[in-house]
Amino acid sequence: MIFRSLLSVGVIVAGVFASQSVAQSAEDQVVAIVDGAEIRMSEVQEAVTFLPQQYQEAPFEGLYPYMVNRLVIMRLIANAGRAAGLADDENFKKRVAHAENRLLEQATLDQQVEGSLTDEALAVYYQQWAEKKQMDEEIQARHILLTTEEEAVAVIAELVNGADFAGLAKERSTGPSGPEGGYLGYFGKGQMVPEFEVAAFELKPGEFSRTPVQTQFGFHVILVEDRRPVPVPPLAEMAAELRKEVRSEIEQAYVQQLESAASIQTFNLDGSPANAAVQ
Repeated sequence: MIFRSLLSVGVIVAGVFASQSVAQSAEDQVVAIVDGAEIRMSEVQEAVTFLPQQYQEAPFEGLYPYMVNRLVIMRLIANAGRAAGLADDENFKKRVAHAENRLLEQATLDQQVEGSLTDEALAVYYQQWAEKKQMDEEIQARHILLTTEEEAVAVIAELVNGADFAGLAKERSTGPSGPEGGYLGYFGKGQMVPEFEVAAFELKPGEFSRTPVQTQFGFHVILVEDRRPVPVPPLAEMAAELRKEVRSEIEQAYVQQLESAASIQTFNLDGSPANAAVQ
C-alpha cells in the first residue's frame, strides 16, 4: 500500500506538470486507450521522473503496471474535471500558469547548462579545484580527554618526563578513543571543534600540547604525529559532486545576467516598497 500510494502521488504530480511533452519515437508504443484517447510509453517514462529517487531506481518492469494504472486513473479523473468545467476555473488557470513557469525555468536553465557543462569544462574545473585542494593540510593526532584541568596538567607533567602518550591515553582518557591510545586518525580543518582544531594545527609532528585545551567535552592533551597535504580524489570520484558545483555557478551567473537587464521591484507584506526599482 505504501508503494502504491507513493506512486499515486508521483503520477499526480507528473500530471500537473504534463505541459512538458516528451518526443515520440518509433518505440513510443500505446500503453492504454481511455475513451478513445491514447496513453503512450513516453508518458509512463515521464511520470517515472517525478517519483522519489528510490522508486526511479527500481526496475522499470516492476514500475510499469502501476504507472500505467495510475495514468489511466489520472486521465479518467482529468476528463471528468474538464467535463465539469474545472479547466476554466481561474484558480486552476493560475496553477497551470505557475506550473508552466516552473517548467520553463527548469528547461531554460537546462539549456544554459547543457552548452557549458562539457567534459572538457569539467576537467578544467577539476584541475582548478585540485590545485586549491592540494594547498590544504591535514594532521594525524592522538588526544587524552580528562574531566578536570588539574588532571590534564598532571598528564602533561608525566609526558614531559617521558611517559608514553598512547599508554596514558589508554589508562586515563575518558573519550571513546581511549582504548585505541587516543588515536584520532587524519583530519583536516573544519572537522573538529574550533578550540581543539586551533590547538592541534599549531603543533608540529612529535609535539604535544603543553597546556590543557578546553572544549565542551572536557580538557584535552593533544599529540600530533604527522602532517600532510590533503589527498586529492581523482576526477572519476568527484565528477558528480563537481558537476553540481559547476551547474550552480552557471545558473547563478545566468540569473545575475537576467537580473541586471531587468527592472525589478518587490514589496513588503504591508504593500510598501521593499526596494527601489532596479533598471
